[in-house]
Amino acid sequence: MTAGRPGQRRGQHARPGPDHRERGSGTVLAAGLALVVLMAAVLVMLLAQSAVQASRAASAADLAALAGADALRGISAGEPCTVANDVASRHAARVLSCVAGPGQTLEVRTELQERSMLGAATGRARAGPPP
Repeated sequence: MTAGRPGQRRGQHARPGPDHRERGSGTVLAAGLALVVLMAAVLVMLLAQSAVQASRAASAADLAALAGADALRGISAGEPCTVANDVASRHAARVLSCVAGPGQTLEVRTELQERSMLGAATGRARAGPPP
């Protein structure tokens, strides 16, 4: 015997009632929740990628500034900004600016050559003799 409403004869179709209107709503809810979770995961991945790239750009700027400051002080050979540019390029970055400051300091700004969806990561560092 088929399941149906009490008093319903075999072969008769049940009319949609209030309990049939929400049929399939769980699937729509699950699909919506899955989409929200997926979007949150993508956002977290983009933010993590940006943080890693910012760290890489800062490291490239630090290393370039240190190498350039050594050249500025005569500890190593070469033109300070050329040395800084060489070091930055070895770390997949390019020098945006290189400025010699007071007290034999060198300030370097770098940008990673690899760009993310959120833009290019930049770093800035200043190096010089110990105080």
